[in-house]
Amino acid sequence: MAEETLEIEDLPGVGPSTAEKLREAGYLSVESVATSSPAELAEITEISESTAKKIIKAAREKADIDVFKTGKDIFEQRKEVKKLSFRVPDLNNLMGGGLETQAITEMYGEFGSGKSQIVHQMAVNVQLPEDDGGLNGSVIYLDTENTFRPERIEQMVNGLGINGLDPQDFLKNIHIARAHTSDHQMLLVENSRDLAAELKGSDKPFKLFIIDSLTAHFRAEYAGRGTLATRQQKLNRHMHELFKLIDEHNAVALVTNQVMSNPAVFFGDPTKPIGGNIVGHTATFRIYLRKSKGGKRIARLVDSPNLPEGEAPFIVEEAGLKPC
Repeated sequence: MAEETLEIEDLPGVGPSTAEKLREAGYLSVESVATSSPAELAEITEISESTAKKIIKAAREKADIDVFKTGKDIFEQRKEVKKLSFRVPDLNNLMGGGLETQAITEMYGEFGSGKSQIVHQMAVNVQLPEDDGGLNGSVIYLDTENTFRPERIEQMVNGLGINGLDPQDFLKNIHIARAHTSDHQMLLVENSRDLAAELKGSDKPFKLFIIDSLTAHFRAEYAGRGTLATRQQKLNRHMHELFKLIDEHNAVALVTNQVMSNPAVFFGDPTKPIGGNIVGHTATFRIYLRKSKGGKRIARLVDSPNLPEGEAPFIVEEAGLKPC
């Protein structure tokens, strides 16, 4: 086990100036250095790759991250995973009890399918005590399309039907940043480490990271086929930074994604999510949202490491997500 008090300055070859550069780039712990690549570390700190390799090797030894574990060890680790409830029975059943901590859940669908409604609802639910399906935590919310509405949070808090809740208290625990470009979005995830660490000792530690939407800026800025490789590399790095953050804090990550239509599909649903295999492989769970008759929405679990595919209906009211 890694010592919690270990600082990156304790690594051989890391002096004050190198440590400062690492922190500026988002490497705040020995574990984060241990999981980086020599080329990346060398570029950030302006040291040789051979020196970077030595630093990473030392970090891996101190962090104890490159040892094999038995299935029983992983089973014990999985006991730390918590579930964030939708407070809609069908959705909870679909997801095995709710959204998992230490996992990225991606929701994709067309405009109006309910993506932003769900992220607003989960920003409320996560603040509830565990007995009420929450994680008693706060939210970091990256808004890329100006979709966050405090009035919606107020409606949903009132719609919980729990006496004594003040919507203003809930709004205080949602930390929002507006991302203006893909680079800005990536920087905000890296900078969130400081905020998450600051919240760790509070009565509402960081427990939910929302990005609404994950791919909007990447899609707009990298439009042609010639830029696809660069876009995918950046998306890959972005999602791995997010995963490291939520893993460290045993938090939930919930990201929304846009869809594009494939005109070559004649049968079935022609829509598919932006981001291709990079997003698909990095997200732990993928949920496809679509509109149905009578104002219903359908959530379909299309990818999961341990749950069967299935569908769950729900409706969106002024009071929030409700069962059909």
